[in-house]
Amino acid sequence: MVEAFLRAVALKRDEVEDFDTYPFSIPAIRALSQLDLAPDVTLFAGENGSGKSTLVEAIAVAIGFNPEGGSRNMTVSTRPSHSELHERLRLIRGTRSPRDGFFLRAESFFNVASHIEQLDSEPGGGAAIIGAYGGVSLHEQSHGESFLSLILNRFRENGLYVLDEPEAALSLRGNLALMRRMHDLVAAGSQFVVATHSPILLGYPGARIYVLGPNGIEQTSYEETDQYELTRSFLEDRDRFLHYLFEDGA
Repeated sequence: MVEAFLRAVALKRDEVEDFDTYPFSIPAIRALSQLDLAPDVTLFAGENGSGKSTLVEAIAVAIGFNPEGGSRNMTVSTRPSHSELHERLRLIRGTRSPRDGFFLRAESFFNVASHIEQLDSEPGGGAAIIGAYGGVSLHEQSHGESFLSLILNRFRENGLYVLDEPEAALSLRGNLALMRRMHDLVAAGSQFVVATHSPILLGYPGARIYVLGPNGIEQTSYEETDQYELTRSFLEDRDRFLHYLFEDGA
């Protein structure tokens, strides 16, 4: 396995003025010291509000990606919503540098797609940017189709890719297609850092999984994640699962 582009991220705790203010008040961020990243795939899981998207976003911005998503060259900005966490992160890099990279932020991908269309509509802009995304307007596809067009066409070998809940627009087959593409790109020297709720993506073989929660950040196995345990319980005995879910006082 090739060396990681990004070996670890660390919180510069001595530069945090107040751990009672957002985002440092989030338990997982408050407890953050240093996280070692896998050279292939690192996954962040946790409930809504646990801080996984906040952390992944901060990593992406600290790397140099646009806060709303895109490549390093993307400059789209509609409404700044990212926290100051990236200013307090220290990136521990490997000896090699990525040839490509992208920050996929599910909630603002529409803005990135609109920005691509705007750039391509300007006169004298050279080759159409959309060609690198499959050649079909991302707005003329479903949300899931546009995600897969990005992943299948824009992501390349030897790249560093940061994904925030990429499963948001994907079907089950779409999740599997994403996993397969990740596998191919990892084999070609790429590295992924992903925040996800998906029990499919969390099952990526050999991935390093961190769970963010009220007690901080803990490394765990796939079978110990809530996503796996709840999904397995539901599929193994749906009637029993729903009985306890719907019973009075549950």
